[in-house]
Amino acid sequence: MIKSAKKMFYPAALAAGVLLSSSAMAFEDFQITESSVPGAAVNTFTADRIVGGYQEIVTFGAGTFDVSILWTAGQFFDDGTGIASQVGGFGPNTYDMYGLFQASGTFVSNGAGGSLFSFNSGGTLDLLIDADKDNAYTAPLTGDLAWTATGNTADDILLATGEVLSGAGVLDPTLSTCGPGVNCGSFGTNTDFNLTDAGKDFFTAPVPFYNVSFQSGQFDQFNVSGTQSIVGSLDAVFNVPEPSALALFGLGLLGMGGVARRKAKATA
Repeated sequence: MIKSAKKMFYPAALAAGVLLSSSAMAFEDFQITESSVPGAAVNTFTADRIVGGYQEIVTFGAGTFDVSILWTAGQFFDDGTGIASQVGGFGPNTYDMYGLFQASGTFVSNGAGGSLFSFNSGGTLDLLIDADKDNAYTAPLTGDLAWTATGNTADDILLATGEVLSGAGVLDPTLSTCGPGVNCGSFGTNTDFNLTDAGKDFFTAPVPFYNVSFQSGQFDQFNVSGTQSIVGSLDAVFNVPEPSALALFGLGLLGMGGVARRKAKATA
């Protein structure tokens, strides 16, 4: 029982650390105006979360990684309830929302067959809409390159851009949930979030809009070597944190890394 609890510690610590350290910046409501998308029907609603799935290409070096992610939005939620919208649907009036994310970082062994990841500041985040749902996407050969959108990309609308501020993740293949190769770890990143003029027509409240986006998700099992293709789920929320709250978030990530390093030394 004690061993089982230890196996669950790292992902739980990551999730708890992100939630606790961000408690001073509760995730707030935002308003979406879908009629700003060409071809979409009139529909305005309030949400507090965007959920979706992602595929990433990550390349590992000697204690370093470069990652390139394609994220596709699936649904908006408010207080845990799904909202009827036109994103990711089929038929007339629907559209796709996708994100392109590139980042780098470092990793260490957790001493128990898993790995701990820390994101560097910098990188890029682009959030776009494919109004006609006619894009195709080509994965990069390595994690330091971008995904490529092909097809009719002329109708794509850039909603927002950003850069990574901080982030952390953990892979633990000993988790009971990792038996079939899914839900083998979790991660969290925060980025700044800057709306374009088109983005201000889509994200219509509050004004000014939140300037930070938080992403959290899970990933499947993978080898921490060479270049890997990984899939999983990822949610996005927004806020305007106080500087002290951002510092607290960073300290929470550092604290999780310190605990993990002590655990690794204890098992050595």
